Amino acid sequence: MKELLAIEWMKIRRYRTFWVLVGLFLLLMPIWNFEVAYGLINLGGGKQGVNFLNTAYSFPDVWSNVGFWGSIFVLFLSILVIIITTNEYTYKTNRQNVIDGWSRLGFYHAKVLLVFIISAIATAYVFLLGFIFGIINSGSAANVFSEIQQVGYFFLLSVNYLGFALFLSIWIKRSGLAIGLFLLYSFIIENIAKSIINHWTDLPVGNLMPLQASDELLPFPIMQMAKTMMGNSPSISMNVYALATMLWCLVYYYCGKMILVKRDW
Repeated sequence: MKELLAIEWMKIRRYRTFWVLVGLFLLLMPIWNFEVAYGLINLGGGKQGVNFLNTAYSFPDVWSNVGFWGSIFVLFLSILVIIITTNEYTYKTNRQNVIDGWSRLGFYHAKVLLVFIISAIATAYVFLLGFIFGIINSGSAANVFSEIQQVGYFFLLSVNYLGFALFLSIWIKRSGLAIGLFLLYSFIIENIAKSIINHWTDLPVGNLMPLQASDELLPFPIMQMAKTMMGNSPSISMNVYALATMLWCLVYYYCGKMILVKRDW
């Protein structure tokens, strides 16, 4: 296990694209949250504008707020997984791994482990940002662990997105096409399908689609407040969304494994 991860690290540690995409995630996350928290993005503009989100950066609301914005910036990490994986096919390093004694499943599991490690590090970073913003805006660590499950939801969302990106990479093997399909599906195809399904069902079953299931764990704060105030729309519990997310991750894993084992390299 350690040997697989050591080799993966050797492959990416001097890869400029890796550091650029990771750097974008690490840099843009605090900058964006700072702008939202301190009213630089106001309704009406200027100092007289109204900022609806600054109060959401004290405990315990900070966890859902930082988690939601993190769910957007996790797209950088998803694209990173696609590039890292498809490069193995482009430069034939996947075949070299097998020649050096790896099995196909060893190669695959190294990438799966990378997905979990990147997700864990991103989650730790989200926790750190949430803790810092929460301390600054709350003035104390009271209620710091209230609603802390939102951080766990971010981990599930990250594994879901990165796992889906890994599946597409194994299936398509070309970075440009895989990235294009990933963005097309996540922004357009799934949203259209979700809307159609929800229109014809009593419960929002369309929300259980692959990426949407984890998106529902970290909804946009204002929209969530509006839904709570209305209180008259049918809903699915967070536990169901979390379970659906984990099941989809297993589907990605199994499908990617079957493709890798049965298809020629």
